This record gives sequence, structure tokens and C-alpha cells, in this order.
Amino acid sequence: MLMRMYLRWSEQRGYKTQVVDLQPGDEAGIKNATLTIGGDYAYGYLRSEAGVHRLVRISPFDANKRRHTSFASVIVSPEIEDDVKVDLRDEDIKMDVYRASGAGGQHVNKTSSAVRLTHIPTGIIVACQNERSQHNNKAVAMKIIKARLYELQLKAKEKKMEDIIGDKKDIAWGSQIRSYVMQPYQMVKDHRTGIEIGDINAVLDGSIDRFLKEFLKLSLSQGSPER
Repeated sequence: MLMRMYLRWSEQRGYKTQVVDLQPGDEAGIKNATLTIGGDYAYGYLRSEAGVHRLVRISPFDANKRRHTSFASVIVSPEIEDDVKVDLRDEDIKMDVYRASGAGGQHVNKTSSAVRLTHIPTGIIVACQNERSQHNNKAVAMKIIKARLYELQLKAKEKKMEDIIGDKKDIAWGSQIRSYVMQPYQMVKDHRTGIEIGDINAVLDGSIDRFLKEFLKLSLSQGSPER
């Protein structure tokens, strides 16, 4: 639902998007997804989305129709130019290859073209299966790892490592930056700004500009434009 929300928001702004990696959940939904979103000020807007998001609804997977609470963590990294220096050594990268998953057809790989890279010193893991060749998938994954390492370097100069890419907290109750409540009432609330919107369907369809702009105003008023 979050992935769809961000894709819809990007589409409305005319941003270019690409689903780099998509890992289905064990039973339903999505376990992990990696997107690239390109356009003017995309990172400046979306940086405020970094953190834990909470969903409350009647689960469609529960035969007893009970209310369930789910959490998802969002990480936002900037795309960096090739001339930015990042300390990335070949020996620090572990590469695993596997067959790309898909619904079938002529473009589904019959060879192990999907790539998963692990940056051993930091534990950063990036997977890519969208491109048709192993070489291209590796190049995209390397670019994302460089972006995350660059963001890590910036944050290390300002604060402790655990504050990388916004408030990266435990995916649990009390850590959320925003709640999407569908039952017993409908409301989306941003816990940092206090902004509440009752039309949850519009929000999940990509209407998140109010949240983004109010967070930017709050950040500027507190003298921390990057937050």
C-alpha cells in the first residue's frame, strides 16, 4: 500500500519511477521493495517520509475479521553523481546471484541475472532484478549502495550512526512517524506535525503533499532544513 502510494504521488508530479527490486511476503503483501524516483526536488520532498509507518485495519487475511496493526519502515537515500567520492572497496562487497522472479513471458530471466549485493562493513544489502542482464543489475545495485554510503558519511559528521536517513527507529508501536487508520474510524495522522486527514483513500492514492510541506515548514522553523 505504501509502495502504491509513493508511485501514485510520483506519477501525479510527473516523476520517473522504477521498481528496482520487489520481494513478496511469506504469505501475502510485500516483504521489501526498492524504488528509484527521479525528478526535481524528489529527494527534498521524500526525505520526510523516512521512518516507521503504521497501518490499522481489518485484515483481509483474517477469517475472523479482526483488526490488525502492521508496521513498515521507509528508508530514503539521495542518488549521487559519479564524481562524488565514496570509500567502496571490492573486497567489502559480497555478491549473490539468483534467478529473477516474475509472472512469466519472454522477459523473465531463465538465467541467474538478479543480483544481491552486501556491503560487509555496514551490513547494507541491495538487490536488483529489474534489468535483463546481471551486469546491468549489478551496476544499479552498486549505485544504490554508493548512495546509502554517501548518506551515511554525511550523517556521521552530524550525529550518531543510528540516526541515518531520518529517525530510523525500531519497527514497533510508539516508533511510527505516521499512522493510517482504517478501522474503527478513518484517519491519517502525522505524529511529528500533528496534521490529520480524514480521507485515507485519497492519501493512499498519493495525496501526501500536505504532509510533506508541513514537515518541511516544521524543519525550517526548527533551523534544520535537512530534516
